[in-house]
Amino acid sequence: MIGGIIQARMGSTRLPNKVMSKLDEKNPILFYVIKQLQNCQLIEKIVIATTNLKEDDVIEKFANSIGIDCFRGSQKDVLDRYYQCAKKFLFSTIVRIPSDKPLIDPQIVDRVIEKFKSNSFDYVTNFLPYTFPYGTEVEIISFKALEIAWNHARLPSEREHVTSYIQKHKNEFKIFNVSNSKNISHLRWCVDRTEDLQVVRLIISKINKRPILLGDILDLYKKEPKIFEINKNVSRNEGDLKSSKEDEEFIKSRK
Repeated sequence: MIGGIIQARMGSTRLPNKVMSKLDEKNPILFYVIKQLQNCQLIEKIVIATTNLKEDDVIEKFANSIGIDCFRGSQKDVLDRYYQCAKKFLFSTIVRIPSDKPLIDPQIVDRVIEKFKSNSFDYVTNFLPYTFPYGTEVEIISFKALEIAWNHARLPSEREHVTSYIQKHKNEFKIFNVSNSKNISHLRWCVDRTEDLQVVRLIISKINKRPILLGDILDLYKKEPKIFEINKNVSRNEGDLKSSKEDEEFIKSRK
């Protein structure tokens, strides 16, 4: 079964409680991630994977209110959370979508899944290197590859970032990257900071159709490019720098 797993938690350090931040008058970020993904033709089931922390009870409650299964697992070991979730729901193929992508394009997701299915790949993505905008990232992982990573990943970054081990051991896996016809990775509509939230709220308020696709946002960009300047100075590698520091400390502690 092809399962979409959305990782979500309230404890974001850069923008606390962001998954439940409203993007319109009543619907939070998590609602949009789910609704966009429900328009995929190839995902057979969607599950939210959150933590066992009490602060994330609100996520489980929200999932239940809209008829979506919620799996709860480790806070920091996100790789284990994904593995145990995929195992429980018998997913042979996992579509990984973090909850900071409320405008994930279901057509792009399907395109990456199609590529994955076409050639028995272990891992297919669309950001190695980036050619699509930030906020449209997709990762497809076979359960077998996920299990290998789960068994062998040791560094904190490899446990926190689900596919980090796979990306670092390219020779051990069959990997493919789907590229966009034009590099438009300077654009950004993922949500990490307040400025990102402003951009996504504006996009949603100005595009009436659902789901919102990449083409719709690019049309808006042509008409109102100033919207996309609001978050142009937001750092794109804060998470990577934090992970590198944690890995260094982990290695030192083992010596």
